[in-house]
Amino acid sequence: MNTMITKILWALAYLILAPLIGGLLEGFDRKISARMQRRVGPPLLQPFYDVGKLLHKQTINVTKAQSFLMLSYLLFMMITGVMFFTGIDILMCVFVLSTAAMFLYFAATVTSSPYSTIGASRELIQIMAYEPAVLLTCVGFYVVRKTFEVGSIVKADDSAIRYLPGVFLAFVFVLTIKMRKSPFDISTSHHANQEVIKGVTSELGARNLAYFQITEWYENVILMGIIGLFIINRNPISIPIAIAVVLIVYFLEILIDNCSARMKYTQMLFLAWTVTLIASGCNIWLLMMILKD
Repeated sequence: MNTMITKILWALAYLILAPLIGGLLEGFDRKISARMQRRVGPPLLQPFYDVGKLLHKQTINVTKAQSFLMLSYLLFMMITGVMFFTGIDILMCVFVLSTAAMFLYFAATVTSSPYSTIGASRELIQIMAYEPAVLLTCVGFYVVRKTFEVGSIVKADDSAIRYLPGVFLAFVFVLTIKMRKSPFDISTSHHANQEVIKGVTSELGARNLAYFQITEWYENVILMGIIGLFIINRNPISIPIAIAVVLIVYFLEILIDNCSARMKYTQMLFLAWTVTLIASGCNIWLLMMILKD
């Protein structure tokens, strides 16, 4: 009974706090990016103001299916986070996360707009680029902990990164793709010069664009949670260390976003798969050889 109550509390905490944390992280992203570009930047709470404004606008759909698909995208992302933070199978979380991404793809393609359709095709290419690294991350956790259960992984005596430095490196690398930041922001971009024609979100307006933004906040918290999973163990000291690592990684993503030019999709695929094969693949292979001996 206590375990069930704990899981319900974690699920509620994620559903309520994740968009708040995600919005604050985006606010810091905008503020830090502005400072890097020698600008003052918007207020820290500007992302919340933007979403609130979008939610109060008149809803205009290009097609009737668009709102349904965007709400499904948001719902599946919320389900993924609830599964992850309640300690369920991380491999299943990744599968549901991929399902959520497909709803975004369909929401862009049903509009018949050439801009959003091209953005949708590029979104599929991004999925092809980062999915192997994400799946190998799950495999790495299993090789080390002999389980996919998030709840069991965090109860280990030591941190998983001790055995999975290459897997961690590969995941951080593809995180740039997953967060749609330069140089891998080929399906959409957060930069102001692309607000008019903005890839997969070109035909999203009012509430649908707000749903997209909120879903991104939920997703970023999940991704940062996976980063923390490499660090957290049964020692309580590992929790503040994990938070520090998460903030460092997030700052690194902002830095890369502001000092990199966009790459072609062929370069993105080559780099993502190369880093995944060398860093993550070799790490898991060596680990299996050591454990076998």
